[in-house]
Amino acid sequence: MDHRQSREELTSMVSRAVMGGAATFAVRNATKIDARGVEGHFWLISVDGGIVATGTRDDDFESAWNVARTSQSGPVGARIFDAEGAVLTPGYIDIHSHGAWERSFDDGAEGIATARTGHAIHGTTRQVLSLITNPLDVMSENLRAVAAACSRRPDCLGAHLEGPFLAISRKGAHDPACLRDPEPQCVDELLEAGDGWIRQITIAPELPHGIDAIRRFSRAGVIPAIGHCDADYRTTRRGIDAGARILTHIFNAMNGIHHRKPGPIPAVLEDGRVQVELINDGFHVDDPVVKLAFGLFRGRIALITDSMAATGCPDGSYSLGKLAVKVEDGHARLASNGAIAGSTLTLEESVRRGVEELGLSAVDVVAAATQGPAHALGIDVPNKVTDHPLGVLAPGYAADCIIHEKGTWKAESVWCEGRKLL
Repeated sequence: MDHRQSREELTSMVSRAVMGGAATFAVRNATKIDARGVEGHFWLISVDGGIVATGTRDDDFESAWNVARTSQSGPVGARIFDAEGAVLTPGYIDIHSHGAWERSFDDGAEGIATARTGHAIHGTTRQVLSLITNPLDVMSENLRAVAAACSRRPDCLGAHLEGPFLAISRKGAHDPACLRDPEPQCVDELLEAGDGWIRQITIAPELPHGIDAIRRFSRAGVIPAIGHCDADYRTTRRGIDAGARILTHIFNAMNGIHHRKPGPIPAVLEDGRVQVELINDGFHVDDPVVKLAFGLFRGRIALITDSMAATGCPDGSYSLGKLAVKVEDGHARLASNGAIAGSTLTLEESVRRGVEELGLSAVDVVAAATQGPAHALGIDVPNKVTDHPLGVLAPGYAADCIIHEKGTWKAESVWCEGRKLL
């Protein structure tokens, strides 16, 4: 079997699992790490995609398991998985990713399935599908494809539009010919194409219609994010007051902190309503600044990948939209001008390097890959997007979880809403 056949088989397996039924299962004898802390000898039980019981006592497990496996909703074949002391975390949630395995989320149903698998096998159980800047009609067409996929796949949470309403001066790897002001008719066109599946949109608030667009998207149930902008402190404040609740990949494609021109970062630091995206690959943000961000924005970080089609692939030539990308040493840059063009990161690697290389608290890092992004989307509580809230391993929450290989941060077994993906 060659490498491509292996990918095809994995994609088929993950797609069938994620669109199938949830099983009743239990995990026991785990070292649980989530935003609520660390617990040894931990167990959980899942029925119908949700966690129904957790604990650390064996007697409590036996009684709860007997109830679960004999319940009306518990199917025949309920199974217990012994973690043998390995780390158990919630499934990772990536709210900003463009693709993997040579495919982008702009590539329709097949591309979505392939790219999702490239992340799912590394523990990302839920993903917002980020679409790159394109002509408005192309973005609308891609949005409709994402909406169709999300209506079938619980692992796909919706779309993130990174463009076209970005500042040309901070365009990064976005095609400047497609950037535009978010005039009302453009907003309406995208909202109609998204059919309720646009989860977030990055907007430069200083654009002529920027603040109004933030307000309009927010009222429509979309979470506006400030980014790829030249916004100053006051304009950022206006954007937050208009409804912006995410800062797109902090430190990248925005003004830095200056003692007389504070820019967007201090404005966001002051306002606890805003979650902060952070790319922890050692390239987009240097390690000392990653550690600084964890200190400043404790509990408000959403680790993201901003990954593109080269994720999980060797160095070489790729594309981001219509733009040529060269990947060297795992770092993606535009072939034309050397601008950073996303990453080849997985959240599995982001968590590993945060704990092992930077020495950050495992609880804080896992929280930033689980509860932080869930909170950014408002799905850490009962909501209309997911069947169960996400982000921690507790009764009432989704059975999204990862058993890691013993002594590592590598995903060994992965469940999404009670469906075993790996």
